Amino acid sequence: MKANKRTVWFLTLLSLVAVISIYYLKKEAPMDLDAMAIFGDNDKVTVSKPDVESAIKPVYADAMQFEEMRMNLMNERSTEKALLTTKMLDSALSAEDKIAAYEELNELNKQTSAEEMMEIQIRNLGFPDAFVKMEKGKVTVTVIAEDGHSSKMAAEITQYVMTSWENARTVQVEFME
Repeated sequence: MKANKRTVWFLTLLSLVAVISIYYLKKEAPMDLDAMAIFGDNDKVTVSKPDVESAIKPVYADAMQFEEMRMNLMNERSTEKALLTTKMLDSALSAEDKIAAYEELNELNKQTSAEEMMEIQIRNLGFPDAFVKMEKGKVTVTVIAEDGHSSKMAAEITQYVMTSWENARTVQVEFME
């Protein structure tokens, strides 16, 4: 029985070493994986790739600005969460205060999740990127508009946010090009 366990462990470790070594060898010299070239005749196969680079418009600068805005919001929220967690763990506070801090922490987590989901839904409307922030019932939506912006697009986003988010009282839509 012990010999079988040792054999299994040895084979497992040997397999792991083999997989890792192949990974690092192929990482330095990657091989183009083409099923037609593997299973078919290499001389007769011609693959044409569409000119994707001319169709793609880079939005790196705006996306970096959105990431910076997200990071700033995440820093603010993590500071708030740390304060609320400290309140919950403080033995000098009453049970009601601890419960209130716990509920506020849950609301903050729900708000963060709702903002992230709203960003995904707005991207699904056809915008390359979106940033959503809610403070005291006011929702600010910032989107990247590739083809310019119009009042119809802003109304569509506003309508979507108002119907999807019950706590949203006012919606402000900002476009970045």
